[in-house]
Amino acid sequence: MKLGKRLLAAGLTAALLFSLAGCGGEPASSGSGSEASGDPVRIATKPMTEQYILGEMLGLLIEQAGYDVAITKGVGGGTSNIQPAMEKGEFDLYPEYTSSGWVLVLDHQAEGVDDGEMFTQLKQEYEENFGMTWVGMYGFNNTFTIAVRGAVADEYGLKTTSDLAAAAGELTFGGNPDYMEREDGFSTLCETYGLDFGNVVDIDIGLKYQALASGDIDVTNAFTTDAQLANPDTNVVTLEDDKHLQVNYFCSTVVRQDALEKFPGLEEALMQMDGILTDQEMAALNYQVEVEGLDERDVARDFLIQKGLLEE
Repeated sequence: MKLGKRLLAAGLTAALLFSLAGCGGEPASSGSGSEASGDPVRIATKPMTEQYILGEMLGLLIEQAGYDVAITKGVGGGTSNIQPAMEKGEFDLYPEYTSSGWVLVLDHQAEGVDDGEMFTQLKQEYEENFGMTWVGMYGFNNTFTIAVRGAVADEYGLKTTSDLAAAAGELTFGGNPDYMEREDGFSTLCETYGLDFGNVVDIDIGLKYQALASGDIDVTNAFTTDAQLANPDTNVVTLEDDKHLQVNYFCSTVVRQDALEKFPGLEEALMQMDGILTDQEMAALNYQVEVEGLDERDVARDFLIQKGLLEE
């Protein structure tokens, strides 16, 4: 959901947001510690597995700090509806991606901006314009990547996307329609890297990895934290974006400053998420929920215990 990705699936109406918050949005996990009292810390998440897991991690750490938590899961429209609700004070915090805030909220161009500079500027502009800030950087980067069948990568010695240029004429690229049609998608990929595939087909986003495994396609667009990239039975290689075509989407917590004042210790709880997740770890957690069918709260709890951040 990002500039047309699943992360940035834009713009359901505000009415949908209220409907989700009021009756369908899973109001959620509630702290049970003896210190928890008063209003809960209100967390929102976008409609994707990754966000459900992150929301539960945040909730568990906040509960450990002594506060009740209310999580509204899967807010339709993602950033487009959560940000206005944050401004109105309907939520206290949510997990957000750097380039999503930079482009969708601040209306800046993300291309060519240094990641450190972007994060510093995000904090400054959110504080000045919205009375919010960004706390911590989880560590993983959920952005576009190019995935290739392992056998194909071995045959042609593919490690970078530039390597793909010499082999593309012999290969079939399968992409979901959104990626094929978007301005910064397939056409820009081919132009940037000089790719001329022997065959190009549209394929449903949910069938891409199956098509790779069966050999129906050789190459596809993917996301760096896709659950299937953690599947031990999936022989797929992701290529390095050596010309830095894709902008970065590092995840962090956007929080209202008045919430930090209202709940002493909240910022310290949120900072425990700083640097705890790699792309591979996030993909593995997504796999546990999406493929193995585990509950996202259990997956979140086990991971935090493994990292020594949560008491058993």
